[in-house]
Amino acid sequence: MSVVSGDFASEIAGRGAMSFISIREVGPRDGLQNEDSVPADAKVRLLDALSATGVQRIEAVSFVHPKAIPQMADADEVWSRATKRPGVRYSALVPNSRGAERALAAGFTEIEVVVSASDTHNRRNVNRSTDESLDDIAALIDLLHRSGATAEVIISTSFGCPFEGDVDPARVAAIVDRVVADGADRVAFGDTTGMGTPRRVEDVVGRVRDRHPDLPLLLHFHNTRGTALANILSALRMGITEYDASVGGLGGCPYAPGATGNVATEEVVHMLHDMGYETGIDLKALLDAARLAQEIAGRELPSGVLRAGPRRPL
Repeated sequence: MSVVSGDFASEIAGRGAMSFISIREVGPRDGLQNEDSVPADAKVRLLDALSATGVQRIEAVSFVHPKAIPQMADADEVWSRATKRPGVRYSALVPNSRGAERALAAGFTEIEVVVSASDTHNRRNVNRSTDESLDDIAALIDLLHRSGATAEVIISTSFGCPFEGDVDPARVAAIVDRVVADGADRVAFGDTTGMGTPRRVEDVVGRVRDRHPDLPLLLHFHNTRGTALANILSALRMGITEYDASVGGLGGCPYAPGATGNVATEEVVHMLHDMGYETGIDLKALLDAARLAQEIAGRELPSGVLRAGPRRPL
């Protein structure tokens, strides 16, 4: 097992501002789906505020049945009213082919689908086994490609399951093997309940990198147990340059007990900028968006940078 060494700081300094880290903002979808339903107007305001921060990727909505996730029932309206800023790549999450057809009709060309590494969590989430979902995803990938869209497969509970406990990295890697064979363009690993630690990140990412060195990977961490930034540091050392984050730390998972918020976008950006990385994101504008998210949520959000401010005045 590799360990983050004292040379890490010099490694970062050597790369300096030449290294660009891509942040996908997931607050409008993954964040708001775990809050009480908010009006479409508020969702559009948040989307537009985030689009103006310099972030280059936003997960905008989810096309899911309203009985399953009522918070996303107005996805079509929100997306039709949102300002599509040039230079921002917007994506949508779908659960099945019907959701994919809606996303394609709405104009999305970057579409995500989720499967859980844990069979129990997958059944709680979509009432199917993991293998059954993988069969569906194979057909969905074909549909998306025939329609000119890309398919990203997000593997939830990659670092642990609230029902089953530890998830074997070999099982995660086998799922990657399957979806790559079926044509997935990208793969993301979801730390659905914040069970990940740097060691587990190294175990999963290292195993997959050995088998698929050129596969685009993205990591999605929750800060349930306070390890999200440490996990990102571990993944940075392994060369991962794409991460999800949610403004203010909004989010969770309605099908996983204890799945509190995602790592806050402003915390990730604040740390990366101080380390010499570039994200293209204006931290001041991002904090303004985080304050808006807090107003919309109607509660204090868990972001430390939102609460205490950045280490230097902006």
